[in-house]
Amino acid sequence: MPQPESVVPDAPALIRDPLLTQEWLDLAFVHWAVDPDVVAPLLPSGTVPDTHDGVTYVGLVAFRMHKVGWLRLPGIPYLGSFPETNVRLYSVDEHGRRGVVFRSMDASRLIPVVMGRLGFQLPYLWSRMSVRTEGDTVDYTSSRRWPGPRGAYSRLRVERGERIEEPTELEHFLTARWGLHNAVFGASAYLPNHHPRWPLYRAELLSCEENLLAAAGLPTPSEAPVSVLYSPGVPVRLGRPSRSAPTVPHPRRPPR
Repeated sequence: MPQPESVVPDAPALIRDPLLTQEWLDLAFVHWAVDPDVVAPLLPSGTVPDTHDGVTYVGLVAFRMHKVGWLRLPGIPYLGSFPETNVRLYSVDEHGRRGVVFRSMDASRLIPVVMGRLGFQLPYLWSRMSVRTEGDTVDYTSSRRWPGPRGAYSRLRVERGERIEEPTELEHFLTARWGLHNAVFGASAYLPNHHPRWPLYRAELLSCEENLLAAAGLPTPSEAPVSVLYSPGVPVRLGRPSRSAPTVPHPRRPPR
């Protein structure tokens, strides 16, 4: 693998002809540190865990998807707006591109779930979900319906704190991700995104009950998260997937 690209808080290039447009709103970023050897077998061929000071991370990211639109068409108010909760890992590919790998993507609209699974081969799952805001407190709930494991759930309550004027290197590492890696019909692909720099706030995790990480094949956290952040959100453009060059799959080691 080549040297990874630098972590930059601003998107490297504007996507002038987006495949999709959308907004990501009211986001809670909750992260735990994890041994890279644990997550390596869960990544697509041609990628390895991306690390910061020798450690990688698993993220539980809850938010509201708003007005997903195709190409330059206006976003769809109902079918394109829904709560979503992702379990994600951090990856780097043979071109040095940093990204995320989704282990699960719970969403509350069935049609976008089916389209995401069939069209992009992403691990979308249909769930009962809600996002409720009261003052500086946001509650996120999720209970899986299909395809399973049925009943996999998360219940998060986050309280927003002060605005972060200068995010740390780790906070940029966890949030400034300009693409995703995914296996599409047997080949490794990279899907770029573009959005303004994240407005980030410190946050306190008031409560967290979940088994989404275990359902995604990851160890259940035994310690408190190392990072909890909140963002009111950003408008997003997604570009077209690009295929990676053929590679030899990295060794698949069982989790410890």
